[in-house]
Amino acid sequence: MTAGESQTESRAFEADVAKLLHLMVHSVYSDRDIFLRELISNAADACEKLRYEAIASPALLGDDPKARIAIAIDPDQSSLTVEDNGIGMSRDELVEALGTIARSGTRAFVDKIEGAQGGDGTALIGQFGVGFYSSFMVADRVDVISRRAGSDEAWLWTSDGKGTFTVSPVPPDGAPARGTRVTLHLMDEAKTYTERAKLQRIVREQSGHVPVPISIVEKPGAEPAEIADGAALWTKPRADIRPEEYTDFYRSVAGQFDEPALTIHYRAEGRQEYNVLAFVPGGRPFDLFDADRKGRIKLYVRRVFITDEADILPRYLRFVRGIVDSADLPLNISREMLQESPILTAIKKGLTGRVIGELERVAEKEPETYTKVWDDFGAVMKEGLYEDMERRDALLGLCRFKSTASGDGWRSLKDYAASLKENQTAIYYLAGDDLERLKTSPQLEGFRARGVEVLLLSEPIDSFWVTMSPSFEGKPFKSASQGAADLALIPRTDAKDEPVPETDAAATDFIAFVKTTLGSAVSEVRASDRLTDSAVCLVAPESGIDRQLERLLAGSGRLKTAVVPILEINPRHALIGALAKLGDDDKPLKEDAAHLLYDEARVLDGERPADPRAFADRLGRVLGRLARKNG
Repeated sequence: MTAGESQTESRAFEADVAKLLHLMVHSVYSDRDIFLRELISNAADACEKLRYEAIASPALLGDDPKARIAIAIDPDQSSLTVEDNGIGMSRDELVEALGTIARSGTRAFVDKIEGAQGGDGTALIGQFGVGFYSSFMVADRVDVISRRAGSDEAWLWTSDGKGTFTVSPVPPDGAPARGTRVTLHLMDEAKTYTERAKLQRIVREQSGHVPVPISIVEKPGAEPAEIADGAALWTKPRADIRPEEYTDFYRSVAGQFDEPALTIHYRAEGRQEYNVLAFVPGGRPFDLFDADRKGRIKLYVRRVFITDEADILPRYLRFVRGIVDSADLPLNISREMLQESPILTAIKKGLTGRVIGELERVAEKEPETYTKVWDDFGAVMKEGLYEDMERRDALLGLCRFKSTASGDGWRSLKDYAASLKENQTAIYYLAGDDLERLKTSPQLEGFRARGVEVLLLSEPIDSFWVTMSPSFEGKPFKSASQGAADLALIPRTDAKDEPVPETDAAATDFIAFVKTTLGSAVSEVRASDRLTDSAVCLVAPESGIDRQLERLLAGSGRLKTAVVPILEINPRHALIGALAKLGDDDKPLKEDAAHLLYDEARVLDGERPADPRAFADRLGRVLGRLARKNG
């Protein structure tokens, strides 16, 4: 056995990668051209990483300082090769990069594409960005030879995509001086990818923007011919860029395959000079709610890639994709120094303001486009309402809400303010976890009777930002399920001149009886001015937290002591009137009724009865009495 053979190792892919490759080979995707864009993007990234590392270690460039990507085709062997002279990979890096998918979305990705069998798989490539693994859509074997810059060792990674791969050493004369060579042994039905015209078209359509020159070698031994000059798209004037070039760049930098909903391209001049090319995606990325909530803006310094972890935009704008290229930051700036750089701080502030300004412009001038943006990213943007006090007013203006007046559409706070009723002093909202249940909540009845609009907040984030005591145009936000409704001064739309009748003595006595019966289960039992059709509802005390926020905090273990609710009773309801007329001889029935009314209010609020067994017993007794009475 030779020394080289002894270092050859065969390994299995991690489970999710093996499944992913199987799905690809079986043609989940309708557009296989995407593989070339992914390989070129990887090669360009490798060149940019080398340029960055060479700032501190110029010797890594040797006598070959100019980055390049070459595509070589061999029709006789049905092979296609993509080679770069970038940073390259060591043996361990090959195994890590090509044997695993090192991100938390893998499981979700595999599940999603399984569900899309027979559907539009192209959108899924765009949604998840599968990179190198897309090669197996066109190749029945892939060989990767790589030598890391500055290393004498080169390694071969090879696989047929059926569950295993091997890694073995390569003699120095069989590998690039540095960088990576990816050779695809094409399937019979993919041999057209050895046609120069087809490859040239794909490169110009999908990868003409990458900041590394791309050449093509038409056959072994032929001279390379440049087909893309490596000019960075973001340095060109807007007037010189076609819409499809913007789309291509977006797809590459975002790892998506949809159309951008909004393109932001400008050059800032003055105290700081920098170029920006950023996009709001046309669809929601799968990792939008990842726990780390990282942004996706790449930082360049004079076209040299520095990092994609500079957090250039606040977390609530993490859906924005793109690049910032600074002319003022030093090339050798460390990632640690970036966090304290006043130049980068100014860039962050300027870009954040520009993105919000562009969103405001689209919201006003292109409401249909903005509605789509809000559908996809509104839940994330609302995080800024409690993270970014400086821009809260602007963000409130961008927010859109479902409400009792919105139908199936959205309402802005500007719309809400224009519909305020006489004597209305607050912006009312109702928070919960189910929009349909919110629409039918008894807590809305008094508001509907007066034509008062109520915002319906059904996302978890809503229960947090409203606690920051925001206001809009001088009107505070107030929960429709907390404290007194304060509706008495707002005229009813159905009977403006009809005074609300006083609660009669019998109903008052019954309300007191319910409080005595329920004891510590409720903090108060009172007559309601928010109920018109229902008998009862639960509300939170004026001080403290809203009912929905209480549920969220309790569910996460962050609330140790439950807030005791208030039970409101509608004294004008026929059932309450009948119960109030029962005498002392019917005390057991009244006690059962008090508990059943409380449990009814809990159910209407989206909760279970306090004691399901006791609830069933009481309901049985009441129904039994009714049956005997009518029997």
